[in-house]
Amino acid sequence: MNAGWVIPFIILGGALQSCGAAMNGQLNKSIVNPWLASAISFALITFFFTGAFLIMPRPLPTAKDIASMPWWAAIGGLVGAVQVYAGLTLVTKVGTGLFVGFTVTAALIMSLAIDHFGWFRMDQHPLNLWRFLGGLLLIAGVTLIAKF
Repeated sequence: MNAGWVIPFIILGGALQSCGAAMNGQLNKSIVNPWLASAISFALITFFFTGAFLIMPRPLPTAKDIASMPWWAAIGGLVGAVQVYAGLTLVTKVGTGLFVGFTVTAALIMSLAIDHFGWFRMDQHPLNLWRFLGGLLLIAGVTLIAKF
């Protein structure tokens, strides 16, 4: 991917996350059973990425790549499933703005900790006054959204 498209693609992903939360809320409302709605949502994701893999099957991991993979690396999708299930079941109760506000705020606060401590083999980016202030401002913003 061209480096010039990285930030716009991330922004697009963030904007679509709000749409996805609202869409999943309606999926759950229509299907009624949140477990079935989650299965439908993930089946579509699995179908899409399986098709993409079949179109572009290279590169493939080597045995060394797989052997060096940490045990927790493969469960990232399962961790993401918590967010999808929350969106399916809770976005219609609190609204998209508050749901995404809490989601983004929680994600940013956890990201600051991951960056600061270098968890999950990430490069360390120490917490400083400005990063801390940014987190506080996000908390203040979501508090205002929740209150009004």
